Amino acid sequence: MTDPEVLKTHANLFDRMGQAMGLDLEQEAIDGTLRFEEIAEAVLRCTRCACPKVCDRTLASLEGEIERTPDYCRNADLLAYLKEERIAAE
Repeated sequence: MTDPEVLKTHANLFDRMGQAMGLDLEQEAIDGTLRFEEIAEAVLRCTRCACPKVCDRTLASLEGEIERTPDYCRNADLLAYLKEERIAAE
């Protein structure tokens, strides 16, 4: 089982990466675009990342919305899909 602190850290990184892409992951869940199971899987994928400290520093240094995640992001496909869906809905 994964340590709860590790899960919190990676849940935070996943949420911040979504925010960096202009996504409100909580709203995506409320709207039904992102299911709870997908969030749980995304956080677990994030825990397997070799770059969490780099990710944290990258996210802290951003000054606006990004078009795509860094190459190392294990949730790049999911976040890109959610961003495409948001743009299509606008």
